[in-house]
Amino acid sequence: MTPRIIAVANQKGGVGKTTSTVNIAAELVARGQRVLVIDLDPQGNATTSLGINKKTLKATIYDVLLGNAPTEIVITTTGREQLQMLPATVELAGAEVELVDEHRREHRLRDALAPIAATFDTIMIDCPPSLGLLTLNALCAAHGVIIPLQCEYLALEGLAQLKNTIDLVRTSLNPDLNILGVVMTMYDGRTNLAQQVVAEVRQYFPQRIFNTLVPRSIRLSEAPSHGQTIREYDQASKGALAYSMLVDELSRRLEAA
Repeated sequence: MTPRIIAVANQKGGVGKTTSTVNIAAELVARGQRVLVIDLDPQGNATTSLGINKKTLKATIYDVLLGNAPTEIVITTTGREQLQMLPATVELAGAEVELVDEHRREHRLRDALAPIAATFDTIMIDCPPSLGLLTLNALCAAHGVIIPLQCEYLALEGLAQLKNTIDLVRTSLNPDLNILGVVMTMYDGRTNLAQQVVAEVRQYFPQRIFNTLVPRSIRLSEAPSHGQTIREYDQASKGALAYSMLVDELSRRLEAA
């Protein structure tokens, strides 16, 4: 079997990439899938969000990309059945420089996933807030991209650049890559601004925007501090419901593709 590999990317920080990666993964697991989460951000927020103590890690995704350790050895259990991860620490920041002169530098992640791919149904990649070599590795390995976009005034700034980058990767490095959709995050329906931003994105990406709007939610913000997904922390919350609905939409798009 070939797993679906999904990168969650946006070069802008604080838009909900990690929150979306972790909670989409948890929803897929709840539906019976075997899921691998890859933390490709040197901040290691996805690693922390799933309750993994970075101090206990003997190897990380950094070692995988640099060829210092095989992927299957670095894969870490999360304490959740069918949900595993390739964790990250701040050490990963050095990979951007160290990979520059390496052979197949854009395909390091893709090559590393090949031996273990059949173990999983879906692989979710949490990208760093940049369009550097780490994000490029994610885009070269992925079949689809989810773009989280915060409901704020500057939301569209940089979106065209990201789309151009994805188009370039599809043309020259990974013809299987497609944009699965744009997900609006931190939505507050009480404000005119949020509604205007959503309307603008619908106009810019009419076929790509997900109908589900992920709300601004204290519960979503609190869950990572407990090392939990929103489904574990408060399954009845608006955030949990939103991610459940989002995965419904995502599943339909994947089936149609």
